[in-house]
Amino acid sequence: MKKLIKNIFKIFLLLLVAGIIFIAWANYSIKKDSETNVSYNIGDVPKTKTALLLGTGKNLSNGQPNAYFYNRIQATVDLYKSGRIQYIIVSGDNSQKNYNEPEDMQLALMEHGIPKDKIFLDFAGFRTLDSVVRAKEIFGQNKLVIISQKFHNERAVFLAKQNGIEAYGFNAEDVNKYAGFKTNMREYLAKAKAYLDLILGVKPKFGGDKVLIP
Repeated sequence: MKKLIKNIFKIFLLLLVAGIIFIAWANYSIKKDSETNVSYNIGDVPKTKTALLLGTGKNLSNGQPNAYFYNRIQATVDLYKSGRIQYIIVSGDNSQKNYNEPEDMQLALMEHGIPKDKIFLDFAGFRTLDSVVRAKEIFGQNKLVIISQKFHNERAVFLAKQNGIEAYGFNAEDVNKYAGFKTNMREYLAKAKAYLDLILGVKPKFGGDKVLIP
């Protein structure tokens, strides 16, 4: 019995070490692959017909405003007003009755003067993979500027490139380290999951009718 427990413990340790190595490798690989295509500088972003704004909630669970949301909105407005993009796909979660990331972002963009007919909503962007792949398969875009925070853009640009999309990331301002600690910790696992999804050939949860962007 002692020998069995010892062997189980060894296997557990090996799996743990292998998991840590995979997570570290996936994070390094994704950052390295996308580093030349993500920037905080509008001047680095090539003129592109369509941007993909990745959704997040307007408010935190405690009811306070979500800085990630408002910083992404501001980045999108700045990019649009610079003339670098013409249209915006807002992709996010709409799985609950009182939670609608795309519509909240659409309203915020319109409040900043972006016309409604320049904004396209994707209500099935439940994951970054879904948002990116659907931008190509549903909205017909083979070139995108992706808008989110840097940590998120790294993963999104990587996934886009792996799915045959010419992608660039325009980084919205991040939040302070204390407020973003949990999100940044989750991102280590999210990058590993992104790699695993590619290996396993995971597809978006939903398809749908094609949407024509002029």
